[in-house]
Amino acid sequence: MTQPSAPPPLATQPSPQPHSAGGSVQMPQMLPPELMKKAVAPPSHNNNNMLNKITSPSQLQAPAHGVDPTKMQLPCANCKAILNVPHGLARFQCPQCFIDLAVDLSKIKQLFHPPPAIPPPSRALLPLPPLPLPVPPPPEEVNEVAIEVEREEDEGGTVGETFTDYRPTKLSIGPPHPDPIVETSSLSAVQPPEPIYDLKTKDDLESTRALSCLQIETLVYACQRHLQHLPNGARAGFFIGDGAGVGKGRTVAGLIWENWRHARRKALWISVGSDLKFDARRDLDDVGAAHIEVHALNKLPYSKLDSKSVGVREGVVFLTYSSLIASSEKGRSRLQQLVQWCGPEFDGLLIFDECHKAKNLIPEAGSQPTRTGEAVLDIQARLPGARVIYCSATGASEPRNLGYMVRLGLWGDGTCFDVFQKFLGALEKGGVGALELVAMDMKARGMYVCRTLSYKGAEFEIVEAPLEPEMMDMYKKAAEFWAELRVELLSASTFLTNDKPNSSQLWRVYWSSHQRFFRHMCMSAKVPAAVRIAKQALTEEMCVVIGLQSTGEARTEEAVSKYGSELDDFISGPRELLLKFVEENYPLPEKPEQQGEEGVKELQRKRHSATPGVSSKGRVRKAARWKPESDDDFDEGFGTDSGGESNGSDDEFQICEICNSEEGRKKLLQCSCCGQLVHPSCLVPPVTDVVSEDWSCHSCKEKTEEFLQQQHAYLVELTKRYETALERKSKILEIIRSLDLPNNPLDDIIDQLGGPDKVAEMTGRRGMLVRATNGKGVTYLPRNSKDVTMEMVNMHEKQLFMDDRRAKNQNRRVHLTLELPWSADRAIQQFGRTHRSNQASAPMYRLLFTNLGGERRFASIVAKRLESLGALTQGDRRAGPSLSAYNYDSAFGKKALMVMYRGIMEQDTLPIVPPGCSSENPETVQDFIMKAKAALVSVGIVRDSVLGNGKDYGKLSGRIIDSDMHDVGRFLNRILGLPPDIQNRLFDLFVSILDLLVQNARIEGNLDSGIVDMKANIIELQGTPKTVHIDHMSGAPTVLFTFTLDRGITWESASTMLEEKQKDGLGSSSDGFYESKREWLGRRHYVLAFESSASGMFKIVRPAVGESVRDMPLAELKNKYRKLLSLEKARSGWEDEYEVSSKQCMHGPNCKLGNFCTVGRRQQEVNVLGGLILPVWGTIEKALSKQARQSQKRLRVVRLETTTDNKRIVGLLVPNAAVESVLQDLAWVQEIDD
Repeated sequence: MTQPSAPPPLATQPSPQPHSAGGSVQMPQMLPPELMKKAVAPPSHNNNNMLNKITSPSQLQAPAHGVDPTKMQLPCANCKAILNVPHGLARFQCPQCFIDLAVDLSKIKQLFHPPPAIPPPSRALLPLPPLPLPVPPPPEEVNEVAIEVEREEDEGGTVGETFTDYRPTKLSIGPPHPDPIVETSSLSAVQPPEPIYDLKTKDDLESTRALSCLQIETLVYACQRHLQHLPNGARAGFFIGDGAGVGKGRTVAGLIWENWRHARRKALWISVGSDLKFDARRDLDDVGAAHIEVHALNKLPYSKLDSKSVGVREGVVFLTYSSLIASSEKGRSRLQQLVQWCGPEFDGLLIFDECHKAKNLIPEAGSQPTRTGEAVLDIQARLPGARVIYCSATGASEPRNLGYMVRLGLWGDGTCFDVFQKFLGALEKGGVGALELVAMDMKARGMYVCRTLSYKGAEFEIVEAPLEPEMMDMYKKAAEFWAELRVELLSASTFLTNDKPNSSQLWRVYWSSHQRFFRHMCMSAKVPAAVRIAKQALTEEMCVVIGLQSTGEARTEEAVSKYGSELDDFISGPRELLLKFVEENYPLPEKPEQQGEEGVKELQRKRHSATPGVSSKGRVRKAARWKPESDDDFDEGFGTDSGGESNGSDDEFQICEICNSEEGRKKLLQCSCCGQLVHPSCLVPPVTDVVSEDWSCHSCKEKTEEFLQQQHAYLVELTKRYETALERKSKILEIIRSLDLPNNPLDDIIDQLGGPDKVAEMTGRRGMLVRATNGKGVTYLPRNSKDVTMEMVNMHEKQLFMDDRRAKNQNRRVHLTLELPWSADRAIQQFGRTHRSNQASAPMYRLLFTNLGGERRFASIVAKRLESLGALTQGDRRAGPSLSAYNYDSAFGKKALMVMYRGIMEQDTLPIVPPGCSSENPETVQDFIMKAKAALVSVGIVRDSVLGNGKDYGKLSGRIIDSDMHDVGRFLNRILGLPPDIQNRLFDLFVSILDLLVQNARIEGNLDSGIVDMKANIIELQGTPKTVHIDHMSGAPTVLFTFTLDRGITWESASTMLEEKQKDGLGSSSDGFYESKREWLGRRHYVLAFESSASGMFKIVRPAVGESVRDMPLAELKNKYRKLLSLEKARSGWEDEYEVSSKQCMHGPNCKLGNFCTVGRRQQEVNVLGGLILPVWGTIEKALSKQARQSQKRLRVVRLETTTDNKRIVGLLVPNAAVESVLQDLAWVQEIDD
């Protein structure tokens, strides 16, 4: 029987009658799941979910077309139509003949047992007598083991980033690279297109051997890509994503040289710093292009570059991102100048080096795009023919940062994302795996290379340097001091009158100093350990490199200018930082100024200018003399008028205020304060003497006197306040000077390792403190000597370090890190300083961290990263890495922070018991919450705090503003300023909540686990892959692969595993075979359990699906399973389950999803879309959104390696139920011709 694929036009139209034979309905009509694929076109969109949420019969109006695999298919007793009936629905109306039906449970059992023929339908659904009792829904058996296995399968074996050795696959020009180079294994699953470009410089490069085969490969693909154009007409661009040590600079120089040979004589090279111009010069010389000039734009005027005066006709113009947005006073812009120099037909190179600096072009919500980002876009738009190269080692790790790479053609015309925002949205939905897919896509289309120096041979160890007791004490006191300082500043600010603009500034400076201070403290805490390890390494004939981020130069220079260059001891960075902060930012009230005689006159004048002259008669009079001071002509006119004279037009207004007569106008006096005019004779007592210009009437004088008295009292009060504040400030400075604080770590280390003669320093600082030869006191000296200029001092020190002891320094390097940047990417960049191409031996890394808050976890994130790059961990292998692969500042981190804050603020309950508390004793939790709240108040996360009284006596309340609720970086930085005990408890609470959220997301199938490795004992490609799409620009295909997997473990291999464990003597007494305590569908499940690397946790191996990803705690194992003592029983159970699972899922023969269900199935079919994914992204998203199971709606990136020929495929997993609809949407399918 076939079903029409189009839905009927009207919902009420009856569906076609099934062909019935006699009165009984035969099997095919019930469409068992096996036949569904062949017989039924994918159910159309509005036809099969109608029974999903049925509550009342009246809603059941539409016929059920197609078969819904999640429901039971039952024939109606009256009209014989086949209905999709949800499990557990007992009574409803037939949507076709409207007769009332009830489900007869006793018959259903027979209906679903596969072998027997189907009983007549009239016994499955009976017409109802008027109102029978409803039949209770069947109790659905929940198979816990199946649920567990399903979760496991959803997770798959998450792969950490793994890397594979890299060799150019399709080119063999040039010498091999001097060092092992790797690329991510997902990228290595993709082949770049065929190279067809012929290099003009090929012979030169082969003879000089200036570039390695990797670099030549980049040249070929970049030039080949530059021959293509995007649908909008612009020339396509190329992205070099190589990491440190692969030689990006030389590759770019090679490209300039190649284009020069094609008579493209102009190139723009944009980078981050102008000193990189020297590197550019060096690279060009190295590849044999010494005659190509490099012009630094910042040294050139703003006029036309090719004019006679400037004379730049050809060559490379080198500029920085900041000069790209610069302009002269006359309004000429650099951008305009460059575009004019290139000309409209420009087809030379436009190189964006370290182009992640143009990021934030597409900022997070609420912030503005940077001008740099906009300029980068603008210059690309104005030079559509330019050959664009993007270079960045971190470009593709953050999808936002791709926003300026418009020439890659990943969005815009001819793609399924018309604007970048849509592209970004799709990537953010797809998570880490999606980013990998984009990188693979770009490589397959020939526009991207991304290789990194392998860390093979490098070792690393995480060294814990616990705070020594005195340091612990120092830290605690410092944390308390900062908290008190905050309260002090708050109360001092309340006395300020003009507080608003300055207070936010004050707190900004306060928190940035706070953060710098405590990072300094953490660094100083590690000095003793660093010195110990360094001395140890030197005795073992190694050389030591110590990495830190900050040198403390600013503090040292301030101290030297303050105290002179001869000091008793080294400067304490933290102390100087605190002193500077308090000296410059302590809020003092304004210093009051005493007012003299001049002040009184000024006061009278002010008073007058405040009241316009209104006479007592109510006529507004033009004031004869005074104009407001802002008038320009005030100065000229002042002093020329005599007496009360004025110009004619004002005559009529000049009358005496007392006698109201206009007589004796020449004699009228004017009050300099209120402007009244009076006759001297009308005043009591009359004025007879000649009066001065600033004469004022009696009432004005009186007002002024009173004011002056008040003002005097006010000034006294202000002075008192000012002096008290000054006194408090100097008291605080006294306390800071008396605090015991550590010295500047850099000076301290150099001093403890034997002074500057023994230590080569390569930093940006100009001078340093050196201990005097007699051991008393220290002196500030410049770092350079007479013979070495300041610019060359680092090169000189480097030579001393490298050419030590007159032999080349070939000793193994030990790299200690005192301070790690907060991001793993930047940390790896720092390690690149000691891990270079052409090295004699790989370095050893020692990551030092204290036992404070976030440090340990952070060091382990960096370690994880190094490990994935091929470095070896030292120390105990069994301890295993911690859960450190999470990035705290991720969506889960933000959510965990919010949950924790809400718990501490008592708006919600905490999802777990805080560290150091017990659930039996709720007081401990209350006590912790109180301490936590107080701690958060002291580091300014909880604001507007109020201590309660009455029934809330002693309770702190306050609020955390929205932006702080999700700010993980702020939380990690601020808690460093808490005493170690509460700091660690808060951090542990945050991490446990984060782990819990991640765990839950994993269980619900919402965790973006990046790329999932699909593991099985046998993985074979089934049939020939189908090409479902071809990209017209690069000709790269999208291919559907179908694999068969056999995941089972035979009894023989299981028992061998167990024997080996026991033979090594590593086993535990609980190792062995177990059976489930419960039965499902008359069967028990069998497992093999043995202790894993983490103690108390057990690895679980199942007959059908092999080893599980998640370890099971012993308690859970004993709760669900019982250990089998008889091997015979274990064997028969194991083999039985192994057999049954070859064709059937764990839910048994009645599974709702039928054949599509793969939970716990030993043999399964897996469909993976490989090759180019971006062009068909939308289609796949649409098909997945129709899936019944939540876990299948997500885009999942998987990796498989066939067991027969080790072919590796990375692509999107397409659930079996969705394959048809994906293929239909892609519209055409063709076999690949071999």
